[in-house]
Amino acid sequence: MSDQQLTLRSLDEWRSSAQFLTVGTHRMAWWSSGENDETKPWLLLIHGYPTSSWDWTAVWPVLEKKFRLVAMDMLGFGLSSKPRDHSYSIIEQADLQEVLLEFLNISEAHLFVHDYGNTVGQELLARHNEKSLSFSLKSMVFLNGGLFPEMHRARPVQRLGLTPLGPLLGKMMSRDRLRTSFDKVFGPETKASEEEISGHWKLMKENNGLAVLHRLLRYIPERRANRPRWVKALSETTIPLRLINGGADPVSGEHLFYYYREHVPDADAVLLEDIGHYPHTEAPARVCEGFLAFHEKSRTFSSM
Repeated sequence: MSDQQLTLRSLDEWRSSAQFLTVGTHRMAWWSSGENDETKPWLLLIHGYPTSSWDWTAVWPVLEKKFRLVAMDMLGFGLSSKPRDHSYSIIEQADLQEVLLEFLNISEAHLFVHDYGNTVGQELLARHNEKSLSFSLKSMVFLNGGLFPEMHRARPVQRLGLTPLGPLLGKMMSRDRLRTSFDKVFGPETKASEEEISGHWKLMKENNGLAVLHRLLRYIPERRANRPRWVKALSETTIPLRLINGGADPVSGEHLFYYYREHVPDADAVLLEDIGHYPHTEAPARVCEGFLAFHEKSRTFSSM
């Protein structure tokens, strides 16, 4: 399939296929496919900020041919609960991923992660390395994200959200401002469609989500505070890793790609020079090609 043939699924269709899991006082939205096909390995997809698991629907049809898929809107995102006075943390988000897999009786899984989800993935990787993870982590593929906090170039709106003026972030945000923000981090020829912007905007507003946008940004100082643990996870793991990086991304683009290659032992990294911060929606066919090539090399499907 070409990039033009792989597009985001209708938001209404995606919404109607959501399932929900209650964890404490939180209602978590999740999706899966192929769960009864035991010939396929499980793949857990973890989305980024400020969007949702809907991001993955452009690559979903290709990935589900090889994997059983599962994805969850993290706490504060998409269709999941968005508690107002909550101290959001990467640690809790990782805990919730473990809860979901335990609920589904998934004992081993591969991961495909993006942006905020990269940091959740790094925490899960650290737990795997410590042998404290509740499932067996088989491999991980990263898309653009702040794997090294010193390489993360936060946007002005993110820096604002971390100041005492942070609560103004949600009040200032609008669909047009989201359009402008996304245009600045997407590739020059792969801007999000109007339908895509509208869908993200609806999901951000769901459950009064604009009120917690600034609280979710706590992941940026968390990355700095936990850098030793999360960067060490990359260098000490024995599972296969790959980075698929959109080089035109001003936040974590080409500069992150070369830093990753320099600082991760035997780094496996693919650069999509003309693609921005959302490779899986900007160039879904190329991302799938790079993702599946990694799994062929890793012999994920060798026993099939």
